[in-house]
Amino acid sequence: MTGCLSQGNSTAIERLCRLAGVSRASYYRFWRTSAPRSHDTTVRDAIQHLALANGPHRGYRLITFQLQQQGLIVNHKRVLRLMRQDNLLCQRRRAFVPATTDSKHGWPVVPNLARGMQLSGLDQLWVADITYIRLQEEFVYLAVILDAFSRRVVGWSLRDHLQARLAVDALRMAIEARRPAPDSLIHHSDRGVQYACSDYTELLATYKIAASMSRIGNPYDNAKAERFMRTLKTEQVDGTLYRDLAHASADIGGFIERIYNSQRLHTALGYLTPVAFEDLHRAQLQRRANNPVSAAPGGAAIAPKSARG
Repeated sequence: MTGCLSQGNSTAIERLCRLAGVSRASYYRFWRTSAPRSHDTTVRDAIQHLALANGPHRGYRLITFQLQQQGLIVNHKRVLRLMRQDNLLCQRRRAFVPATTDSKHGWPVVPNLARGMQLSGLDQLWVADITYIRLQEEFVYLAVILDAFSRRVVGWSLRDHLQARLAVDALRMAIEARRPAPDSLIHHSDRGVQYACSDYTELLATYKIAASMSRIGNPYDNAKAERFMRTLKTEQVDGTLYRDLAHASADIGGFIERIYNSQRLHTALGYLTPVAFEDLHRAQLQRRANNPVSAAPGGAAIAPKSARG
């Protein structure tokens, strides 16, 4: 009865209550307790379908957005409660973190050029970082480079060492994929030896890419790269037992290219993927170029919620 009747259909409710020999007050008390359970069942089923489709560790806020896109009336608090009950929340990261940054070296350290930088397009600022990945019996190391405007991973490398070649390989991949114009790009990183050594700085200089480094003891200077590392760990790496380097490389590479860049929605990008955000940005720039009149004030190209470097 509760599935077919609403509180607004008072005539039908009154007639059925009379036939059943119960008061309307008793009916409404029952309706108020059963309707939320029925709605929870519908929402829980939709959450589980999304979790299976997108991976078992999706954040509850993105799941909430996807449910609302499907027409369900639900807020993030209810989604959080149901995902917690069904053990679908992201796993917490491990506490042990091997050192990946050695800033005690004799190579030159350059100033921070990215601080307070206002981004308006692609390939204006790249951010780089290195993290560890746990295998069954050892650690390997991942170097990544992101476009700070779109959050897209443009270069990455996974190796069983922390030598300069690890970071250089990621940089070469990014340059080959993006081909940035000379003197148009800033590369920002921490002060680690991999980024300060001559192999890396000479490659930057060859392509006329300006180097920038974080201040001492300030992790916020490279927050976008570190945020990606956290996303990678919580949504893909944590809870996965990698057999060897090849297994880890295939799994992490697939996550970067197929999930993070192409499928994962980013709140900072207006719930777009990095690939979709870049496509939309390029399309807007093309429309403005084809129709200069529409480029008047108010016709600016799309920008992320936080466009600071």
